[in-house]
Amino acid sequence: MKSNRVPRLGRELSVVGLGCWQLGADWGDVSDEQSHQILSAAADSGTTFFDTADVYGDGRSERAVGAFVNAHPDRARFVVATKMGRRADPHVASGYNLDSFRRWTDRSRENLGTDTLDLVQLHCPPSEVLRNPQTFDDLRTLVQEGRIAKWGVSVELVDDAMRILGESDLATIQIIVNVFRRKPLERVLGAADAAGVGIIARVPLASGLLSGKYDEDTTFAANDHRTYNRDGSAFDVGETFAGVPFDIGVKAAREVAALTPEGWTTSQLALAWLRSVRVATMIPGARTPEQARLNAAVGDLPQLDDATMAELASIYNRDIRAHVHSKW
Repeated sequence: MKSNRVPRLGRELSVVGLGCWQLGADWGDVSDEQSHQILSAAADSGTTFFDTADVYGDGRSERAVGAFVNAHPDRARFVVATKMGRRADPHVASGYNLDSFRRWTDRSRENLGTDTLDLVQLHCPPSEVLRNPQTFDDLRTLVQEGRIAKWGVSVELVDDAMRILGESDLATIQIIVNVFRRKPLERVLGAADAAGVGIIARVPLASGLLSGKYDEDTTFAANDHRTYNRDGSAFDVGETFAGVPFDIGVKAAREVAALTPEGWTTSQLALAWLRSVRVATMIPGARTPEQARLNAAVGDLPQLDDATMAELASIYNRDIRAHVHSKW
């Protein structure tokens, strides 16, 4: 698989990574054996970047990723990113401090079985946290102490992404960007590229909407966030279907599916769009090994043609923009 070098990270990331939220919780049940099979399929297909978080299954996802990479004969080829901050309860700015950072990263180091974490990202913190210079001084202390190698931030808002780009040692920004969430293209992607900061595109398939497989009658398990977070009652609604109302998204996804090149899946079309807008990596999840293999195959697919890119933009502007563009 092709890879992109991220100057501020000092590492190469596979064009397609693996999002590991589903290995812990919130996407229905996934067994330990399934987790191992999914990780193996991704790695065998050239994926070298795994993204997890300390709250995914209360550490279950981290433990699965750690066990896999540490048993792999070529551990050095993998970059494992985790996230911290959502363990703060309540999730308020005062919870983000050096003592908490040390406690959270120590727990993640144990879960992942490593002395130094490759990349730690603040996990969608309140905007106030990103306005406080002490936040970044504390992250630098973690680097100096050897707990982490590099740091980044996962954000909800374009404004928050732009605010932190001035930090000279920021390595990565994780943000929702996909065919149905295009606002980061206007401001964030170009500025990050110029600064040598890697963009990690999360929710790249809009929680599966962009697979083109759902219809108005599709249902999900009770413990799946696509059931319980459609109104944003558990966490930011933008994390579920990228904030697009389900019925609107299903109809627009049919239009996207009609553009799928012969021999591709619609998911691959959506991920290929992200390659065309030049993010450092993208982190689709996978519930099966076959999904992981198909996602990884996007790393070697050709670029989308101009006509397809233009039609995807038209679908967004006509059907989706009014529902999401002003909110994040």
